[in-house]
Amino acid sequence: MSYCPSSQQPPLLRRPLEHGQYTSEAYTNVLESHGVRSSLSRPGNCWDNAVAESFFSTLKLDLLYRHSWPTRAAARSAIFEYIEGFYNRERRHTTLGNLSPADYESQHAAVCSA
Repeated sequence: MSYCPSSQQPPLLRRPLEHGQYTSEAYTNVLESHGVRSSLSRPGNCWDNAVAESFFSTLKLDLLYRHSWPTRAAARSAIFEYIEGFYNRERRHTTLGNLSPADYESQHAAVCSA
């Protein structure tokens, strides 16, 4: 995770992978001191995984339901090509201001280096 303090950037959101270790007071204090908001919410909150669920839905609709592959290796290669070649570099994301993730990261890096 990178951190770039800038008043021009939207608030940074940290999504923990495991809930238990990220609920400690010490951890949340570190996040708050850097202006980072944790996305950890109460159990059962459906918004916690919305971005990941949206990604997998898009992957299935755009790629997986339209093709079949003779081997797992071929499917793995196609998924990699979809994610790295199209999804991250070309596909525009509304949550990123209609930029691709690659373009969004480039803009973020430019703001941080300025």
